[in-house]
Amino acid sequence: MSESREQWGSKIGLIFAMAGNAIGLGNFWRFPYQAASNGGGAFMIPYFAALIIIGIPIMLIEWNLGRYGGKYGHGTLAPMVYLQAREGVKPKTAAVLGAIAGMMAFAVTLLVNSYYLQIIGWTLGYSYLSVSGGYMDAAKSTGEVFVNYIQTPGLVFTFWIIALAMLGYTVMKGVQKGIETWAKIMMPILYIFGIVLAVRALTIGSPVNPDWSSMKGLSYIWNPDFSALSWKSAIAAAGQIFFTLSIGMGIICNYASYLQPDDDVVVSSFATISLNEFAEIILGGTAVIPIAYAFMGPDGVGAGVGLSFIALPNVFRAMGGGQFVGALWFLLLFFAGFTSAIAMYNYLVALLEEDLGITRVKGAMIMFFAYIAVGLPVGLEPVLTKTADLAYLTEVDNWVGSYLLIVLGLVEICVVAFLMGDKALEEINRGGIWQIPSWFFNVFHKFLTPISIAILLIFSTLDYIKAGYFRAVPSFVENSPILVPWVNGARVVIIVVLVAGFMQSYKSIKTKYAKELSENEVSIRVG
Repeated sequence: MSESREQWGSKIGLIFAMAGNAIGLGNFWRFPYQAASNGGGAFMIPYFAALIIIGIPIMLIEWNLGRYGGKYGHGTLAPMVYLQAREGVKPKTAAVLGAIAGMMAFAVTLLVNSYYLQIIGWTLGYSYLSVSGGYMDAAKSTGEVFVNYIQTPGLVFTFWIIALAMLGYTVMKGVQKGIETWAKIMMPILYIFGIVLAVRALTIGSPVNPDWSSMKGLSYIWNPDFSALSWKSAIAAAGQIFFTLSIGMGIICNYASYLQPDDDVVVSSFATISLNEFAEIILGGTAVIPIAYAFMGPDGVGAGVGLSFIALPNVFRAMGGGQFVGALWFLLLFFAGFTSAIAMYNYLVALLEEDLGITRVKGAMIMFFAYIAVGLPVGLEPVLTKTADLAYLTEVDNWVGSYLLIVLGLVEICVVAFLMGDKALEEINRGGIWQIPSWFFNVFHKFLTPISIAILLIFSTLDYIKAGYFRAVPSFVENSPILVPWVNGARVVIIVVLVAGFMQSYKSIKTKYAKELSENEVSIRVG
């Protein structure tokens, strides 16, 4: 059953690629506004709790799933989950569980990347605007500049296609010559840019108001106000952990499938988390929040999703060397987004390779045009509606980019902890310098982590009900009739992709394990 598959060329290349997978827009774009709008230091308490209770256990689970599946020649989640689920239930039931997991991973890697790539295109476009001074003219607000940008097809589609073509070429070259090579280049540059920006942020002082210093901005994020703690901040923190570590997507599992059977997944898991958290907390938090605080005060740092593209360009206008700092900032965002998008792109190419026998080169080309097709609505909506509300993107992100990640994380940990059970602990520890103790597996994987994820899912569902996301016309577009078709269109696309993902995943398992499923007994094992 095992197939000859490409593997990572070096340990450092693997760690950089895995860190690049985890380090993305979530670290430098999403984390600062999530932390700032959820109480600053108060956000960090549930954030670290979620990292320990959810992030670390799920990361170990996904590395385990990936390496185990790679032994059998698999690079996608459906057969990986099937292989471990069949240790606790009959193959037919395991196949359904695998198909459900594969369905969600397929939806995430296809639909999240459809808008993620658009945002990556924006970062590349804004790098150009920084160098050219395109948003430096004070005659227009930076909000107007952003709206004009996303409503100008020439800008939006040019930089989107450039970013997409670069991704396609990288994945086409394979694991060692493509993904690993780019990771070795981009990750060190990303860290250098981040450190330069962090140093610049901490040396700004108080350029606007003596009460708005960069050091007070740093204090805002590290001195918790316990009165600001709430369920809202806790849910936001846990959701950020899923997003920032790229867990609940299947792409960690895909990268781990290129490991050798005895490669250390424990050290690799902790190395990935450490590099990600350094980028997010030390660089993302230290660079963005102090700069925004120094120029815009405590209200400015909570500018939400517009912090990067609307609020910070105001800062770059006002600060010395603003064009240079702005270019560094948006290039940092581009590199971070690019290294994460590679993983989602590669997941779908691996799926084409495994299920249809399509070569990597052809698979990368097919996915290039597939991403153009699914990404067009994201780019076209502001152009055709002449608004900047991005309802299609919001609806896809609400369900696929936020909600399904949690559901998939729960499915993964239940399968591994309760169905594969103690065999999973043996598999995690195989070849490891560090060993995960049985008490940790029993306390976290079998108790705290699944319960915490279930609670998170319940409260997230209640929040979605309150926000009106379950209505025929969600509350966020009820006063904008022109946007309703875009929300409904997003829902249709999500349903179609989920159905297609389930059918593809089940067919993949059934094709490769037909004998097991017909007899409903395990017969294929790789040592």
